[in-house]
Amino acid sequence: MSVDRYRVVIRCPLCGEKYILRGKRNEHGEFETGFKQCVCGNEDQLQIEATPE
Repeated sequence: MSVDRYRVVIRCPLCGEKYILRGKRNEHGEFETGFKQCVCGNEDQLQIEATPE
């Protein structure tokens, strides 16, 4: 059985905000969650952890 969905935790080191989302892997091995940027405007310096659901 393959795992389709992941629990993705995104943390912003600039402001300390934390987001918990569900996502899937795309063909490039990246996680697709729909997340664009932190509330502080940070788009690039994010810490991403994913665990299978």
